[in-house]
Amino acid sequence: MIKLRYSKRLFKRSSWSKASVSRPESCQSAGGGHGSVGGGGEIEWEVRPGGMLVQKRDRGRAEEVIMVRVSTGFSWHDVSIGATRTFGELKVMLSMVTGLEPREQRLLFKGKEREDTDHLHMVGVRDKDKVLLLEDPALKDMKLRAARAVAAQVTQNPRQPFIQM
Repeated sequence: MIKLRYSKRLFKRSSWSKASVSRPESCQSAGGGHGSVGGGGEIEWEVRPGGMLVQKRDRGRAEEVIMVRVSTGFSWHDVSIGATRTFGELKVMLSMVTGLEPREQRLLFKGKEREDTDHLHMVGVRDKDKVLLLEDPALKDMKLRAARAVAAQVTQNPRQPFIQM
């Protein structure tokens, strides 16, 4: 997060006159303008489709990459990922490392399970934060039952040939 320095005069009603706001031709068609900020720099504004006035995004800026430490209980993995990515995209990256499918994973951050659509930066994940990876208990139980069923079949028919023709 970047903090901007500003003059306290900026928020006084008398400082917002038409003389203090300049509108270049390139921003007039987009509906945005430039506001003077304490004589230091300028902030570009844009109007979103819903009518909200927000600070204009810098499109040429590269995405911030953060390092997230993912703990699986007995081991951990350091993963580099973009700060604006989702937990679902993090699960896909972890599936390559751990061998667990994304649907088999549960990611917890600050004690709460996060949805696949939650963005990392919106939840508060920052550089060098820790995320806990758990295997989904329901799927883990299904795998265990399937393995037991296969083991039971093998013990019931020990002389059955491995390859049947």
